[in-house]
Amino acid sequence: METEPTLPIVDVVSDVVCPWCYIGKRHLDAALATLAEAGQPLPTVRWHPYELNPGLPAEGVDRRDYLERKFGGAARAAQIYDRVRRAGTQAGIAFDFERIALQPNTRDAHRLIAWAQTRGDATALVERLFRAYFIEGAFVGSHEVLGGLAAEVGEDRDAALDFLSSETGRGEVVEAEERASQLGITGVPFFIVDGRYGLSGAQPAEAIVEALRRARVPQAAD
Repeated sequence: METEPTLPIVDVVSDVVCPWCYIGKRHLDAALATLAEAGQPLPTVRWHPYELNPGLPAEGVDRRDYLERKFGGAARAAQIYDRVRRAGTQAGIAFDFERIALQPNTRDAHRLIAWAQTRGDATALVERLFRAYFIEGAFVGSHEVLGGLAAEVGEDRDAALDFLSSETGRGEVVEAEERASQLGITGVPFFIVDGRYGLSGAQPAEAIVEALRRARVPQAAD
């Protein structure tokens, strides 16, 4: 016999300073909009941390120095980011890399996302973090900035700041990243649909929709 289909869960592993993760998030948005337009129930989305630069200091580093080390300089970075800009434009994102002055450590941003997720859906906060960093050039390693962004999406600013000033959630970020590594995730974004289908990279909305539809197929019971 077959079991009744249940609403799938989409687990997204990403970093808030990864441009492809922002693009992938917008593709996920488009996929969910497609399902909504078709009158289909929407999945639960859960966000998981992945730090591209876990060793950066809390105060961040100069963006130009960072680009020099990572790409060999701003000119080379511009060449690489040209493809990102084009993909971003198609996803409705106007990347403004030149506004970014500091490359942040993102552990506190991930802690804040996890905190918001315990209080409800963190997707609005994730979008706000992406926009703040990639379009506004905000330093998303600052507690004050993070608290303000949380407030903008309806969270309690003081509660967010109290949480960030504590040590709560630091170990959990590391543990989540270790689980991702054990699953073989070595790059982001990475989408896991219903615990069964893995999608690596900023997959198009159509691929996410297809995975979600496959996840809705009733499974044969033992």
